[in-house]
Amino acid sequence: MEEYWWSASTAAARLSGSCGDSSVSCLTIPEQFRQLRPWIHHGWEMVLMAALLQDPQSQLRREGVEAFVAAYADRCRQALDAHGWSSSQLQGLLERVRSEAVQGDRAQWLARHRTFAGVPERLRCLGEDGVDWAVLTTKGRAFTAELLAGFALKPALLFGHEDGTKPDVLLRLQRERPLIGFVEDRRPTLETVLATPGLEALPCYLADWGYLRLSDREALPEGVSLLTLDRLATPLADWR
Repeated sequence: MEEYWWSASTAAARLSGSCGDSSVSCLTIPEQFRQLRPWIHHGWEMVLMAALLQDPQSQLRREGVEAFVAAYADRCRQALDAHGWSSSQLQGLLERVRSEAVQGDRAQWLARHRTFAGVPERLRCLGEDGVDWAVLTTKGRAFTAELLAGFALKPALLFGHEDGTKPDVLLRLQRERPLIGFVEDRRPTLETVLATPGLEALPCYLADWGYLRLSDREALPEGVSLLTLDRLATPLADWR
């Protein structure tokens, strides 16, 4: 969360040439940003949220988080149109900020990240058990590779937003090797995967330790199992 806000707010500040509203610090994470995080899917959305939180006249600041997320996609599109921004513009700016941070002071950049307890260790054990694991992310591939390397994690394969949607990547992977499961912390993504022809039988797991909305754990659809950190630590055969 610390890295998300720092990168997003720094990128947003460059859009306006300043950090915006002096009551919103580029270093202090606003509670509204934490509340918005479960709805954010792509990096450009983080930059947009940061820019709106730095603007006291924005619809987000005036109406509040609850009203904004009630029509999240529409509000994002309206905000982009109102400022004359594009999603690709914001995504590119975010990736430049991160790249500069890594090149400028890699140790400081890594220090802004926190792993979830036990997750890196469990991923390393997968390799020791002879099971390949891959990372599919909507973040940039280079950013993710740098982050994984910082925690000594070596996936067999890594796919960033440049490689297409997660369902598309899973379909390509499935043609090359058997897939034993897909772990994801966005319920809508899991529902999209299971609705994709050819992926209906893929075991899907909702990561309980991710950025979930309160309702995400309720009445999970068939084919999706809740995966807690305790369950993650058990043998793969015990997950289902």
